[in-house]
Amino acid sequence: MTILEAIGTPVGGYAPDFELPGIDNQVHHLSRYLNKFRAIGVVFMCNHCPYVQLYLDSLKNIQAEFAQSGFTLIGMNGSDGNHDPRESFENMKAFAERYQLNFPYLWDSTQDVTRSFGATKTPMAFLIDSDGIVRYKGQIAAHRQNASAQAEDYLRTAIASLFQGQEIHLPQTEPNGSVLIWRN
Repeated sequence: MTILEAIGTPVGGYAPDFELPGIDNQVHHLSRYLNKFRAIGVVFMCNHCPYVQLYLDSLKNIQAEFAQSGFTLIGMNGSDGNHDPRESFENMKAFAERYQLNFPYLWDSTQDVTRSFGATKTPMAFLIDSDGIVRYKGQIAAHRQNASAQAEDYLRTAIASLFQGQEIHLPQTEPNGSVLIWRN
């Protein structure tokens, strides 16, 4: 496993634009999402990460809760599929079907977008406003060992604050999860 330093996008900076394939066999562009939605959540995830699996229900609930308000969640897999075949595009499709994802799941096969965002772990969330500005980055919620435990929902709170025109009180948290697998 190789760990490389990510470039990183700070809170308050512009999110890097992307043009990536989704498991729906469509090409997804951040700029098109910015024209269509009030806010976009980009969550770096992968098929084999146990932390991602802990938060899948939360992510699907966030998507369902805020979709009518002009929000969409985007899952992005930036793990090296050559190093770990579980991360292949075909396995992403199977993962999305098995867990009944209600949001797009994109593949960053070159890892360029993942590196530009500065994602270091899975899961790691970024909340982007309609101007393309990163307003929150970090954990989905406070780390919990099981899905039934109470935890502070950082991403959900940030989305609600953004939609209410309020300051996001905690705009960045330290990501917690599995280290991304970088290509050599």
